[in-house]
Amino acid sequence: MKNFNAALLQTDIIWHDINANLEHVGKLISFISPVTSLAVLPEMFSTGFTMEPSTLAEDMSSRTISTLKKWSNTSGADITGSIIIKENGYYYNRLVWTSPDGTTRTYDKRHLFRIAGENNIYTPGSVNITVTKDGWRIMPVICYDLRFPAYTRNIKLDYDILLFTANWPASRQKHWDALLRARAIENQCYVIGVNRTGRDGNGLEYRGGSVVFDFMGEIIARAGEIEEIIQCVLEYGPLIEYRKKFPFWMDADNITISR
Repeated sequence: MKNFNAALLQTDIIWHDINANLEHVGKLISFISPVTSLAVLPEMFSTGFTMEPSTLAEDMSSRTISTLKKWSNTSGADITGSIIIKENGYYYNRLVWTSPDGTTRTYDKRHLFRIAGENNIYTPGSVNITVTKDGWRIMPVICYDLRFPAYTRNIKLDYDILLFTANWPASRQKHWDALLRARAIENQCYVIGVNRTGRDGNGLEYRGGSVVFDFMGEIIARAGEIEEIIQCVLEYGPLIEYRKKFPFWMDADNITISR
């Protein structure tokens, strides 16, 4: 199995301006390495984490979707991040995953952040996904899902990479680091966490800290507080050897959860 090349795009999101954000992210995408397997954008990368979807929501045939597909096609990388989607009269915080061949996969955020009222405005998802890329199995989830380990439990080693796209505020930055590391250790997998930076339209501050942990909870790559692109390589061999040497996963509780 070949190693996995990931690009983490830690952006400063322009509040409620889809066109400006698409233009900005497009420029950043042009700088990722040509060997990149997957480029990850923050949660609601085209609008910021907003509770005002009525004028910002798009559908699955929108410009943002077609732009994601174009970026994938021109860069040769899979690209993912979440946006606001309206479907059948409901709003979703939806992760969209596009591939160079035009394939699109989606995941609707399961745990909605009630402190911001997200649970009163958006509809929770009921099905998670695992995407296979270059032989690697990746489970993408969104921000607040990070706080619920039973939901992201790696039952029988179903995935190799657990991915979080987020708008995680600076006031709880220590939680971001601690929870991502814990998810990596308990699930014996790589964990990728991509956060935004800057300040949103509600005055909330974000300090980035996008990071990649290995299966032992060691940092492979970390961004600072400014807007930047982090490129890193995940090695498959050491992951498999670690799981063989320390088969903790074989003694895990048989958790059953409706996904």
